[in-house]
Parts: sequence; C-alpha cells; structure tokens
Amino acid sequence: MNMSKFFDPWPARISASLLTVMLLFGCASPPEGDADAQAAYDEINDPIEPFNRAVFSFNQFADGILIKPITLAYRTFVPPEPREGVRNFLANLRSPIVLANDLLQGEFDRAVVTVQRFAINSTAGLGGLFDVAATFGIEGHSEDFGQTLAVWGSGEGPYLMLPLLGPSNPRDATGLIVDGFFDPLWYFASSDILWARALVRGVDERERVLDALDEIERTSLDFYATLRSLYRQRRADHIRNGAQAPVVPIPAISIEEFEDTDEGLVSMVN
Repeated sequence: MNMSKFFDPWPARISASLLTVMLLFGCASPPEGDADAQAAYDEINDPIEPFNRAVFSFNQFADGILIKPITLAYRTFVPPEPREGVRNFLANLRSPIVLANDLLQGEFDRAVVTVQRFAINSTAGLGGLFDVAATFGIEGHSEDFGQTLAVWGSGEGPYLMLPLLGPSNPRDATGLIVDGFFDPLWYFASSDILWARALVRGVDERERVLDALDEIERTSLDFYATLRSLYRQRRADHIRNGAQAPVVPIPAISIEEFEDTDEGLVSMVN
C-alpha cells in the first residue's frame, strides 16, 4: 500500500489557499430589516456567494480552454457503445463505495442489489464493461457518504463551489473525502492509476451533461444561480432515493407553488 497518499501535503496547501481567498472576497452581506429578503437569503443558503462566484468563473475558464475541448474530442472520436462501456466500468468500480453507504444507511435491500450487480457485471459483464445485471431487471443506484450524513441527520451547510469539482457543500465535500477510504483501489492502486481513473471519470461525466449544460447556459439569466438551484434539488432527490418530498400543509387560500426539477442533470463530483 502506498502510504504516501495519506500524507501528501498538497490538500492542506490547497485548503489554506482557499481559506485565504475566501477571507479576501468575504461573505455576502445578509439583508437587514426586510423579513422577505432575509427569508430569500436563507433559502438560497449561499453566504459566501462572492467567493463561490469567483471559483465558478475559474471553473468556467478551465472548462472552456481545457475540459470541454477534451470532452468534445472524446465524443467525436469514441463511438457511443465504447463510451457506454467506459461508463459501466467506472460505475462497477464504485460498487464498494455504494455498498458501504447502503449498509451505513441501513438500506440492506439496496445493499443486496449492489452485491448482485457487482457479481454479475464483474463476471458476465467482463469486468463491468457491460451492464448485464440491468438486462435481468437488477437496476443500479448510487450512494455516497454525503447522502449517508444526510440520512444520519447532518445538515448540508452553506452552498460551496469547489475548484474544478463544481457545486457542493461542506457535508458533500466531507463525504467525497470519506468515500475515498471505502474505495479498495485507494489502498492497492498506484497514484497514476487513481489519477487516470479520476480524469476518465471527469471526462465521462462532463460528456453526459454536455448538451444539457449548454442549453441551460444559453437560456439562463444567471447561469450560476440556476446551477446552484438544480444542484440542491438533485441532491435532495438523491437523499430521498427518489421518493416524493413530504407535503407541507398550507392554508387553502394560499397560492399553489410549483417546483420544477431536472432529474437528467449530473452534478460536477461525485
């Protein structure tokens, strides 16, 4: 096992740099004396919006000059069937992480499904390149430690835009770190293999949302705010495992509110 991965100092340096930038940009000032404005501010849950928008601008720049061109080349030169195989393979590699979080959440039926899928796809599916389990009606699902923390009652904390990784919050960022310890490759694979997998996964996830993000950016008055809203809605849906949100009783004379959700979008981490 390459123990140097546990003591590499670069995460600490990055964290210190991010803290410095956050202090420089400061926080968005909460409204005073206006109850409606305060309620809207609390609902948005983005107290460090100036910092987050700066990181978002950096991410947009990096995406435009590097990530998106690579993704377009990947889509152009790799046919859909091999891309699907890559996606299946990456999902199969995440099975131990999904299983650990199934168990931690007490979702034992879903844990059985995860084991079945991993066994079938790792053998009949040639290491996970083919989703044979799905043809038997054993559909996959995703779990992560951020969702587990939410099931345990942890709040999401303020909205947070991570460099290159995209929308998050302290709970999900913590979950991203913990999930690494559930990953067998973290203990046995070389750093080169781990980096290669991360890069391939990043390109695959960007390719999946390529058209959707372009359309949202084209039609949004505020691209940043739209992605923030969609991310929070999607994470709430994942935490409920797709179950309907609880209905909050309202007076009969209240105006009905309709909530639009976009289940097809994939966030930029997990």
